[in-house]
Amino acid sequence: MKKVFLSTVALIALAAPAAAADLAARPYTKAPPAPIAVVYDWSGFYIGANGGWGSSRKCWDFVTPAGAFIAAEGCHDATGGTAGGQIGYRWQASSWVFGLEAQGNWADFRGSNVSVFDPTLRNDSRIDAFGLFTGQVGWAANNVLFYIKGGAAVTADRFRQFDVPTGLLVATTGDDTRWGAVVGAGLEFGFAPNWSAGVEYNHLFMQDRTHTFVDTTGAFFGTDRIRQDVDLVTVRVNYRWGGPVIAKY
Repeated sequence: MKKVFLSTVALIALAAPAAAADLAARPYTKAPPAPIAVVYDWSGFYIGANGGWGSSRKCWDFVTPAGAFIAAEGCHDATGGTAGGQIGYRWQASSWVFGLEAQGNWADFRGSNVSVFDPTLRNDSRIDAFGLFTGQVGWAANNVLFYIKGGAAVTADRFRQFDVPTGLLVATTGDDTRWGAVVGAGLEFGFAPNWSAGVEYNHLFMQDRTHTFVDTTGAFFGTDRIRQDVDLVTVRVNYRWGGPVIAKY
């Protein structure tokens, strides 16, 4: 009996290595690939288009040719649409974004009021165009950029006076170019590697200006000091040369 038991143990010992050799090798599982993050980079030259609405508050004072105040003539808002384009350059350092931009727009901001000083006259104003030359400082959260801006502004103005009873033009200043300052803020969203869209608000502080009006024959008609500020809200679309930085981690 003892011999049978020993023989059985010996057979099992010899068979165990062979059975282990017949087992399939443990499959090798490849580690999953590391995730890839797309980090939006706002650096580069860009060009774009914009459109929106504007309003200019204008107050007229009747003054002497030397600029001495005589009487207030009242105020009005000149409002309307605008469309134009912009070109600029931005560079990004960490989450900070710095930029320079030039913008030029056609405008049709019109308004008028009956003169408080002389109710037979209606004072009329119009902004035909404006330009902005600004620097920007912004903060980027990947493809979302918030920025503030400031710089110089210029407007192309036209001022006229009409006879209230007849509606006829009686005096004009012709075209006038007025310089001032601008501050604003914007929010921009990068919706594709090279494309972004946003909304922007700007306030223009335009200097007071004394204007000489002449009648339809070119003869002197009167002098007014006109104050104006401008508020702008525009929607913008930009195309930028460059693209997102692909970062692996």
